[in-house]
Amino acid sequence: MKTFFLYFFSLNIIFAQSIKISQLPIYQEINQKEDKSSPDWLITKNNFFADIYQTNGGKDIVMSNGLLKRQIHLSPNAATVDFKNLRTNEQFVRSIRPEARIVLNGKTYNIGGLYGQKEHAYLLTEWIDKLQANDIDFQYKSLKINTLTPHVNFKSNNWASNTQNPKGIELELIFESSLPELKGVLVAIHYEVFDNIPTICKWVSVENNSDKSLKINQLVNEILATPEEESAVVGSPEQMKKPQRIYIENNYAFNNAMRYELSDQATHWKVDSSYTSQVNYNYQTPCVLEVYPSFGIGFELLPKQSYKSIRSYELLLDSYDRERNGLARRRMYATLFPYTTQNPIFMHLVSTDPVKVKATIDQCAETGYEMVILSFGSGLNMEDASSSNIQKYKELADYAHSKGIKLGGYSLFSSRRIDDENDVIDPKTGLPDKGAFFGNAPCLASRWGIEYLQNLRKFISETGFDLLEHDGPYPGDVCASTTHPGHKGLEDSQWQQMEMQKGFYRWLNERGVYINAPDWYFLDGSHKIGLGYREVNFSLSREQQKILNRQNIFDGTWEKTPSMSWGFVPLTKYQGGGAEAVLEPLSEHLKDYEQLMVQYYGAGVQACYRGPRLYDTEETKQIVKKTIDWYKKYRQILNSDIVHLRRPDGRDWDGIMHVNPNLKEKGFVILYNPLKEVITRKISLPLYYTGLSDKVLIREKEGKSKSYVLNRTYEAEIEVKIPAEGFSWLVLE
Repeated sequence: MKTFFLYFFSLNIIFAQSIKISQLPIYQEINQKEDKSSPDWLITKNNFFADIYQTNGGKDIVMSNGLLKRQIHLSPNAATVDFKNLRTNEQFVRSIRPEARIVLNGKTYNIGGLYGQKEHAYLLTEWIDKLQANDIDFQYKSLKINTLTPHVNFKSNNWASNTQNPKGIELELIFESSLPELKGVLVAIHYEVFDNIPTICKWVSVENNSDKSLKINQLVNEILATPEEESAVVGSPEQMKKPQRIYIENNYAFNNAMRYELSDQATHWKVDSSYTSQVNYNYQTPCVLEVYPSFGIGFELLPKQSYKSIRSYELLLDSYDRERNGLARRRMYATLFPYTTQNPIFMHLVSTDPVKVKATIDQCAETGYEMVILSFGSGLNMEDASSSNIQKYKELADYAHSKGIKLGGYSLFSSRRIDDENDVIDPKTGLPDKGAFFGNAPCLASRWGIEYLQNLRKFISETGFDLLEHDGPYPGDVCASTTHPGHKGLEDSQWQQMEMQKGFYRWLNERGVYINAPDWYFLDGSHKIGLGYREVNFSLSREQQKILNRQNIFDGTWEKTPSMSWGFVPLTKYQGGGAEAVLEPLSEHLKDYEQLMVQYYGAGVQACYRGPRLYDTEETKQIVKKTIDWYKKYRQILNSDIVHLRRPDGRDWDGIMHVNPNLKEKGFVILYNPLKEVITRKISLPLYYTGLSDKVLIREKEGKSKSYVLNRTYEAEIEVKIPAEGFSWLVLE
């Protein structure tokens, strides 16, 4: 395999002190767009390694892994002058900006940056040495190179497709101010570059070595003036497209949308009035990226105290293709947040009667299930940290563990009222009225909220519970109370509650406790979120549910991996509906029960099978066991990336295909026929992401394999027969 960079020495050590630029290896760039032998990072494993280099005679430092390059000019102040996708040679810097910006005690200060660029549509290399620093900005002083440490120090107690923390390297740039009022304030900008993925993580830390407290009103941890996505003579920023080939995700996301784009609270695309040669007559083109919490921070930084900003992850995309970009995002989650690849097989029990709980644990052990979740409405109260309550559930957890089964349960935080003292205070009315996201809600930083987290920690620690299903984690409510012990007032209320929630999830992850949560806390430790569904749909008929569930799976896996989502199967009545909506008695609806299981397990998605039992007869038991055995046999490939074949519409076949070039089974296709008659169809399978290029062996179910030749668009055409109102599956090797 071709080597992309010359390594003069290894940087796999921690530099305890600042180093000299001259110690670094010299950067040599290979343009992958011109190098046709360069492998595709979405197919080839372990070919792109992160490191730090010098260039431009030691004036610049470069972070690169062969997939991307970020270059920072260091004198007279530090500033990013080059940010490029090496696969496409696409440049993401058209104009130099500060590396970050902070608002301290109400005053705004830039961190790094160079000035004097007159044309902001593009940046020429020969201009850079002529640019000047601003004395009132924080000035670059030194750098450190550190080994990468995980943001979430997770412990994996469940089946997972990846249990390894990401590998890479961290660059730390240190800045100080010459202003008397900022003496002793140290700012460090951290850049993390990872192996084998075109992603950089950026965050900022602030250290107060002065003898005075500082109010951090706001901190902008990323500023990039990028090329615009489209040329529009008129139009508002809201009407115009934002840059599409740089994907930004940060760990300041909430609001129960179950999609990142609708949960993001910190990514901002702004206009650039200094860019006077832009096509838009009113300078309204959205072409400046800034990352910061929309509501602000309001954090009081005490003497000798440090502060860490939110983290932004910048993934450089090389296509406008929806599937490829989705695969890139899914690879980012699986690589950088490996705890999200855990995917235990669980059942939702609607009782806490010890006799029924033990009986269900026994059923799980007999059929191959791995976890029992005491569901909403079961009677579980994890807020009760009394010795009697803890003892009851510890005995049940011990029993489950003796059978090789994990036990967890449900707790509701938000969308409930506690009392006037502990609910969030609406800043408009000054009252605990219906101004919260869910109407009434407690403040997590109230005395009740603090005790709530303490009680959950105590309950989970002492019972040995393996999962928390957390309904309504902190959804972003602000609170104007000045008496809650966990925040000072309105200004810091969101930041403090967010930090409490994220800290709790990281604590759970470090204990190996699995987290189901309907908000986007993946970057701080949660494991699974809703696939995306309307709950009242589970009161519709089973026939409707089958198609709707497949639509939910198809639509909900473009950006999320299978392990990051849960679905739902109502074994008993849920949200209304009659006998045609539920599966109980299970033995009377075996065909529907089996297909609903196959639809979810075949997609690698766990569903909440909510009811009093997994089976009611020996025949039912065998159906459940057969399906779980099938899933476990193909578990690796069924948890691999999904390529979307045809969306369910009830009029013809639909299906998905799992792909993984690193397995024996390179692909797994599952096809459905919603019609009342057997159908035969010719289907073209897109096999590029299987890593196969010439031929493929395909077998239907456990039948004999047949060889197919791939055409030059990496497709294989196959004729399939799908039973009426049924399904079939193919294995590709």
